[in-house]
Amino acid sequence: MFRGASSIVLDAKGRIAIPKRYRPLLCAEDSAPLVLTVDIHSPCLLLYPLQAWSAVEQKLARLSDTQPSERAVKRLLLGYASDVEIDRMGRVLIPPPLRQFASLDKQLMLVGQLNKFEIWSEQNWQSQIEASHAAVEAEAFIDNQRLQEFAL
Repeated sequence: MFRGASSIVLDAKGRIAIPKRYRPLLCAEDSAPLVLTVDIHSPCLLLYPLQAWSAVEQKLARLSDTQPSERAVKRLLLGYASDVEIDRMGRVLIPPPLRQFASLDKQLMLVGQLNKFEIWSEQNWQSQIEASHAAVEAEAFIDNQRLQEFAL
């Protein structure tokens, strides 16, 4: 499972280096490709090990081709999906359309989300964190009892 946020750099060729602690988990399937796609709710990318992506594809296959919103979800997630591999140096090449979608520049954040990673521009990540803090504070104000269940 993937957790934690790591500051990483996008090189001039559009590659990122996956932190060493995650490489064994991502490469566990004998050089199986990873799948990189867009997040339909946020300006970031999603990086899945192939096994986790297969579960997503099964869910997408059940969506309708005649319902406009369901078809749009399939179009975005599958249309942008790219097989990528970790090279010998632990790097992954991010295709130009995906870099453009997420407004990726040099400074990025790789954020573990259990079965996948999010890849954010550092600026968008900071904005997202601020918005998340505000949402948690607003929710705490509205429903403090429910949030106390999650207090550590």
